Amino acid sequence: MKISAQEEYGLRCLLRLAKAQGQSLTLPEVATAEGLSVPYVAKLMGVLRHAGVLESVRGRAGGYRLAQAPDKIGLGSLLLVLGEPLFDEADYCQKHAGIAPDGVCVNHTSCSLKGLWSTLEQWMRRTLDQITVADVIHSEGRINELLRDRLANAVREGPAERIQLTTLTK
Repeated sequence: MKISAQEEYGLRCLLRLAKAQGQSLTLPEVATAEGLSVPYVAKLMGVLRHAGVLESVRGRAGGYRLAQAPDKIGLGSLLLVLGEPLFDEADYCQKHAGIAPDGVCVNHTSCSLKGLWSTLEQWMRRTLDQITVADVIHSEGRINELLRDRLANAVREGPAERIQLTTLTK
């Protein structure tokens, strides 16, 4: 999985707002704190506001703030707002097709990779959604501990996931 600059910096700006604990921050305040340009932060905030993650506040104490509590914002859906899915089934076959003389993908009837990538995308998104913005505010040592616990829980709940994977590849 590759994290784009928009995903990384968008998440950092969002964390900056979460740490403000409900107070609004202006674009210049966020940009200065994160070492980014004001126009780039404006773009990121626009994407997050349009998705309903942030709200803008007008007036003297205006700026941006979270639209919901940090413990209600999962990273999986947040990263999807800021970037693209790891796997997009809609155009997968067109992007990665070896074309036979009849114009159909050579792996059309026996593609096991499409099921693999789809299952991994779903698993990763669900796992990331178990981690919230509130969780990520913690120090690095605490987040590592939290991730180990959450991933251990995901593994314990794994048999259903394994069944789903085997049914996709049949």
